[in-house]
Amino acid sequence: MDFHFATLFEAIADVQPERTALIGDGKRVKWREFDDRGARVAAVLTEHGLGSDSKVGIYLHNSPEYLEAQHGVFKIRGCPINVNYRYKADELVYLLDNADAEAVVFQAQYAARIWEIRSRLPKVRLFLQIDDGTESLLKGAVDYERSIRAATSMPRIVRSPEDIYMLYTGGTTGMPKGVMYPGGGFCQFFVTMGTAGRGLPVPGSIAALVALLPQINPAPISLPACPQMHGTGMWLGSLMPLAMGGTVVTTSKLGLDPDLLWELCETHRVSELVIVGDTFAKPLLAALDQAAARGNPYDVSSLKQIISSGVMWSAETKSGLLKHGDFALLDVMGSTEGGMGSSVTTRAEVVRTAKFNLNEGVRVFTDDGRPVAPGSGEIGKVATSGFVPLGYYKDPEKSAATFREVGGTRYSFPGDYATVEADGSITLLGRGSVCINTGGEKVFPEEVEEAVKRHPDVFDCLVVGVPDQRFGERVVAVASFGDSVREIARVDEAGLIEFTRDHLSGYKVPRQVVFVERVRRAPNGKADYKWAKQAALVAVGR
Repeated sequence: MDFHFATLFEAIADVQPERTALIGDGKRVKWREFDDRGARVAAVLTEHGLGSDSKVGIYLHNSPEYLEAQHGVFKIRGCPINVNYRYKADELVYLLDNADAEAVVFQAQYAARIWEIRSRLPKVRLFLQIDDGTESLLKGAVDYERSIRAATSMPRIVRSPEDIYMLYTGGTTGMPKGVMYPGGGFCQFFVTMGTAGRGLPVPGSIAALVALLPQINPAPISLPACPQMHGTGMWLGSLMPLAMGGTVVTTSKLGLDPDLLWELCETHRVSELVIVGDTFAKPLLAALDQAAARGNPYDVSSLKQIISSGVMWSAETKSGLLKHGDFALLDVMGSTEGGMGSSVTTRAEVVRTAKFNLNEGVRVFTDDGRPVAPGSGEIGKVATSGFVPLGYYKDPEKSAATFREVGGTRYSFPGDYATVEADGSITLLGRGSVCINTGGEKVFPEEVEEAVKRHPDVFDCLVVGVPDQRFGERVVAVASFGDSVREIARVDEAGLIEFTRDHLSGYKVPRQVVFVERVRRAPNGKADYKWAKQAALVAVGR
């Protein structure tokens, strides 16, 4: 087995050198240029003493340079480390130190932050700065573009499928953890998903994949709307389409700009849009509705599918999107620790919110280790045995808790709870780490959040538990209105609570609702439950 991302991309560049690989911020990079620029990045890294297993922090917005730098790291058999550009000084130091980073590729916008922390990072021997027009070159840093233009492309080398690939996950609680995979197996996983999803034979080698490329026509053109620093944007929005010989379109602009995204889809004939649940889908739908109402609808005829992972994607929002285009909506249930299931919604069939078909090798176990029987109504933890990570980097205790054997089979238990329906599908409830215990009953915030968000005036919602003398905890919703209804909202706290009674058991109904200007989330759309808890505690006088 010869799979390795660097070797795969080299082979693709050899057979389709003139096809476009990357588009972003006015740049178009052909496959031969993508590979050559990656080789020059690799040369700069090796000149500074980096090599096999070296860790390189990538501290960038979505951009062609993100993928070029990552390709260069793969070429030296190193491990790219995704850096959250929202992190403050202490969080950055923790991440880069924990990852044993020896180099950091950063854009000039963050030069002041790098200057602030560089003395606390003795392992880092190279700071590679990308000019984004905001700051001059940081003293002691190396200019990215000038250095790679001056470098001689690093010759290709033989690589091992055992090289470690790692993605840091923040989750909703705790410090970031590096989830480790064998790089070859990880690469092969995406090749398998990409070819099988197109009805093609699954190739057993890079040569076999390259022979299939003419059948992947047209090649995918992907737009990751979510950050490439997170798994959904990198894995589904970038590595997957590149592994199929496709093109990745990016914008470095921060914040969700739905009109810009639809304009990029039009301009570049995007075939795959990658998002994170309703956090992205609702604003995107509103932009489509508004453009249609103006009599100037966006042309989404090139779009074949919208892919989402990581956050609930409601059936109502999916139905709204399908009014504008006949594409497939692929809802993937998974985490950095492993994929678990999926559902596909089309105009012919809209799938119920949070209902997924299980991937092969995925089971649901009760807390005492019993398989949950279909239709029993029992709640259990979702576990996957398909492609299980090696563990968390430098954290054997958490590794043992998350990746463990049941009945002789090794599973990953990311922490998601679900029930198993009579037909074998599952209904996702949410993470146990944020589960609310009220009067001895378990309430999963995501289920309540979806009920609240069904109200037409509510744009977003997070649900938390706050201390209660009688019940231990009580359920509190933190909700926001959409811009179009903020001034004329037709619901108050009592009305919204009453509305949820039609969708929830009595003990799950929020006891209070806190209205805020905007529900805070991470750039990847994930819930910020720490913020929501604080907002709820302040509102109830705690």
